[in-house]
Amino acid sequence: MGTNLYNLWAIKVIRYIPVLFVAGVLAAIIFYPGGNIHNAEQIGYSFTHNFLSDLGGIRSHSGATNTISAFFFNLSMVIFGFGGIAFLFIPSLFKDDAMNYKLAIIGSAFLLFGALFFAGVGFTPHDLFRKEHVFFALNGFRLMVPAAILYFIVLVRSPVDNRYSWITMFFLLSTFAYVMYQLFGGNALLDPEEMVRQATIQKMISLVHIVSIFSLSFGFHQQLGLNNSK
Repeated sequence: MGTNLYNLWAIKVIRYIPVLFVAGVLAAIIFYPGGNIHNAEQIGYSFTHNFLSDLGGIRSHSGATNTISAFFFNLSMVIFGFGGIAFLFIPSLFKDDAMNYKLAIIGSAFLLFGALFFAGVGFTPHDLFRKEHVFFALNGFRLMVPAAILYFIVLVRSPVDNRYSWITMFFLLSTFAYVMYQLFGGNALLDPEEMVRQATIQKMISLVHIVSIFSLSFGFHQQLGLNNSK
C-alpha cells in the first residue's frame, strides 16, 4: 500500500477522530436538557454528576426528550469505532521487525474490537438497551488493556521517540486502574457520592484516551518517515 494511504488511515484518521469525538460530545453537552440519576431537577449537563452515556439516552434523566444530544453523542461513539479500523493499518509500519509486526497485529485486533465495542455504546442507548449498553461500555475499556500492553512493547522496541512509549504506558496504567475500579467500586445507582466519583473518573480516563490516541498519531507519523527514509 502506498504512503498516501498510510498517511490517511494510520495518521490522519487516528489524529482527527479524537478531535471529532470531542466536538461531538461538546455539542451533545450543550443540548442535554438536564437531570442525573439521583436528581431529575438538575439543569443542563454536569461534568461531576452526569455520565457520558447520559448524553446518549433517548430521554434525559429530567424526562425531557434528548434527541439532539443523543444524535451528537451516539454519532461520536460510532465515529470512534473507525479509529479501530484505522489501527489495522499500523502493523505494516513495523513490518521490518518480525516480532513488532506480529505484536502490532494482535494489538490492533484488540484495539479494533475495543473501538467497535465503544461504537456499540452508540447503538445501544442506556435507557433502551441497558444490559447491552453496559456490556459494550465495560468491555470496551477492558479490551484496551491488552492492546496497550502489546503496543507498549512495540514502541519500546521501535526506533521512534521514547515519549510515545511513556504515553502508552500511562494509557495502560490509567485504563487498568479504571477497569479495576469498575470491578470493585461502589454502585452509582445507590449512592450519590459514588455517582460523582464514577462520573468524574470516567471523564478523566476518557481524556487520557483521547490525548493518548491523538499523541500516538505523531509517533506513527515518525515511524512512517523512518520507513520512507530507508
